Amino acid sequence: MHELFVTEQIRDITLRHAEAAGAERITDLFLVVGELSSIVDDSVQFYWDMISADTPAAGARLHFRRIAAEMACRTCGHTYSPRNALVCPLCDSADVRVTAGEEFYLEAIEVEGAQLSPAAQASPGAELPAGAQLPAGAQEQASPTAP
Repeated sequence: MHELFVTEQIRDITLRHAEAAGAERITDLFLVVGELSSIVDDSVQFYWDMISADTPAAGARLHFRRIAAEMACRTCGHTYSPRNALVCPLCDSADVRVTAGEEFYLEAIEVEGAQLSPAAQASPGAELPAGAQLPAGAQEQASPTAP
């Protein structure tokens, strides 16, 4: 059920950035989802269709890019994909950390009618990187857990 909460956050982030750019309509959202994030694509799509109705994002297509899980051994430094076990396959250490696969964020938004720079207007399918308008390179992330 946490997909409803994160989908609402994605909607709010998307609408905020689209409004700031003067966009009339949001056509596509590009989401990055880590293998270990426990986010279910079909559930996000289901909730998106419901909660984006009657907004400039109604009918926008969701594109999911999955990031594979990756672990790093703190003992020997080996990085690996944890397919069958979490322990390091080289040294059998359990002192490992996740280095990839927990991601969940909005990577980009495609819009129509945005007030973009002349260079951006010349390219078809205007794309707004979700984090581009944030200070100091911060990135907009939806939290996978409700407050």
